[in-house]
Amino acid sequence: MATGGLAVLLSPSIQPHSFPGLDIIGKIVYVYDLVIFTLVTAAISYRFTRWPGTLKESLTHPTESLYFGTSLLSLASIISSIEYYGVPSCGPWLITVYRVLFWIYCTVTFLVAVGQYYVLFTNPALKFRDMTPAWDLPIFPFMLSGTIARVGAASQSREHAIPMLVAGLTAQGLGFWISLLMYASYMRRMITFGFPSPHTRPAMFIAVGPPSFTSLALIGMADDYALRGQGYAFLGTDADLTSQVLQIVATVAAIFLWSLSFWFFCISFTSCFAVAVRRQLPFRLNWWSFVFPNVGFTIATIDIGTQLQSQGVLWVGTAMTIALVCVYLFVLVHQVRAVYLGRILSEGKDEDVYVKEEHRKRDVLGQVVQKAENPKGD
Repeated sequence: MATGGLAVLLSPSIQPHSFPGLDIIGKIVYVYDLVIFTLVTAAISYRFTRWPGTLKESLTHPTESLYFGTSLLSLASIISSIEYYGVPSCGPWLITVYRVLFWIYCTVTFLVAVGQYYVLFTNPALKFRDMTPAWDLPIFPFMLSGTIARVGAASQSREHAIPMLVAGLTAQGLGFWISLLMYASYMRRMITFGFPSPHTRPAMFIAVGPPSFTSLALIGMADDYALRGQGYAFLGTDADLTSQVLQIVATVAAIFLWSLSFWFFCISFTSCFAVAVRRQLPFRLNWWSFVFPNVGFTIATIDIGTQLQSQGVLWVGTAMTIALVCVYLFVLVHQVRAVYLGRILSEGKDEDVYVKEEHRKRDVLGQVVQKAENPKGD
């Protein structure tokens, strides 16, 4: 997810201050992402094939099942990068492939979202106190259908672009509304139980993603309609006026949503920094949450700067890009180090063990407090 998002972010089509060679760097990162995705898919497929029953256990596990959606999020970045790195170098056949992949992705992710939330809502092992923004992950891939539409609609013919934009807007709307409902429960969970345990706090950055990706999708789809909406009267007979209105509404809504992402970013950063300075934030794979959600946050900032024609905002977006590349390399180095030292991906180092231990301690503490407050058991 993080590598694919970085490939999208480094595209000269995204960056307001490009330089010679940036396109080559982006292509290298994209190819590297394809290699990683292939190897991880092959490895986890071997796992499920070698040990029958583990696939079912994984998909019904109260926390591990949530991360099935990350494979689809990785595909969203791969499909989007086709437009940035593949279409300019290939024939029109790749434009058709992009369109077909969009509709397949849109259908599959919707079915996955329904199925995963069914498992989530019927799993007695998952408690309210366990909630993190990871509960957004089942709907996140379907929501990114809007981002995929935003990226690829501009190169599609008019009769194909408009259905993609409508479907993308529908998916983005549903994904954002579900995320908003989850935010309400998430805020209540933090008010009741406080911040998540230190090991799971990096996942708090997931909350930055939905408003950010919705912001950039709205601006991008409004721009795409301005290019491909000529001749359609369902939003008004004056196509130029309709395009202007849509772009104004999209920009205002994007700024409105960007502020929510910024607030979640600050809360997530503060909570992680507070435990990091006390050396209570050892490396876990969820450190990659520092990168992927903030890719959307950075692109949304750049898009808003473009709409406002503000060089100041655009330079902020460039600075955020540089910072995000540094964070990516920082996390990558720590992952390699953790694997070398046997702290992850080794026997007895399953990451949910720490979560279970934290819950056990909270259960014991809760029983002690309850007994102290009511020693007679009334």
